[in-house]
Parts: sequence; structure tokens; C-alpha cells
Amino acid sequence: MATVSVVRVPIATSSLLLSARGRSSSVSLPAPKKGGIRHGGLRIECIRIGGVEIPNHKRVEYSLQYIHGIGRSRSRQILLDLNFDNKVTKELSEEEVITLRKEVTKYMIEGDLKRFNRVAIERLKEIRCYRGIRHKLGLPVRGQRTKNNCRTLKGRRASVAKKKSPASQEE
Repeated sequence: MATVSVVRVPIATSSLLLSARGRSSSVSLPAPKKGGIRHGGLRIECIRIGGVEIPNHKRVEYSLQYIHGIGRSRSRQILLDLNFDNKVTKELSEEEVITLRKEVTKYMIEGDLKRFNRVAIERLKEIRCYRGIRHKLGLPVRGQRTKNNCRTLKGRRASVAKKKSPASQEE
């Protein structure tokens, strides 16, 4: 019976930087990032709010907009309600992150909002109102013209060959 030997080889991380376009054999590692939230012995590099990882390097007002259902006005309103300064996300303390999570859960966001919109559109289709029919046909719902535009909704159309005139058929 053959024996199997296990060889352990360290795997290079994807964050390695090669210098001089691979000509040199020296490899340098990036400096460790400072900041982030410390939780026990761990350092957390991103913040997860409402099931979404929001960027650490942007201001809180803009980071919150990565959550589906929170736009500019709502993110500003959240900061005003909590009396937060609009600082960079990685500078938030643990208490601030917890209060921010609690405030964001008060709103309909992400999956709940998408489900609500999908159910509303299905109801319109079911009762066969004008808007529901337009949704079903894949046409604009809000009164836009369809002669020239709305290619995104209509999709690619096959071109129809023109009929030959009777004069050209005789020849």
C-alpha cells in the first residue's frame, strides 16, 4: 500500500505587491491598516448594518447609502436623529455603531423593501389595472412615450422586412 505524505506550503496572500514588474525577487507586504473597531482581540475592518457591509473609508452619510432603501435625505435624517457628526465610518465607536444599527432597523430596508415592492407589483398585475398591464407587458408605467425610446424595457426587437411594392414585383 502506498503511503501518502502531506507537504505544508504557505500560501501567498493576494495583497502581496511585486516590485519592478516581476523582475526583482523582493516582495513587500503592505503596512497593516490602522483604525477599525476592536472587539476583544479582533480588529473589525468593515461595519455590517442591515445585512450590508458598508465602506469603512467614507463618511457615515455616504456609507449608509449603500443600504437599499436609504438615500441621501434618509441618511442625513438618521444622523440628525442620533446627533452624530458626519465623520469617517471607521472612526465610529462601538456604542455609536450599535445605536446606528438600532436606528436603521426602524426603517424598511433591503429584503423587506424589495419584497414589499414585488408584492405591490404582483397585486397590480393581478387586478389587471393599467399599471399592472404595463408591468406585465414590459412597457413604461408612468406615462412615457414609447414610439422612440424605452428600449431598456422593450428589449431588442427583430426588424420586420418591408413588403415589396406591386411595381417591383412585376419586373
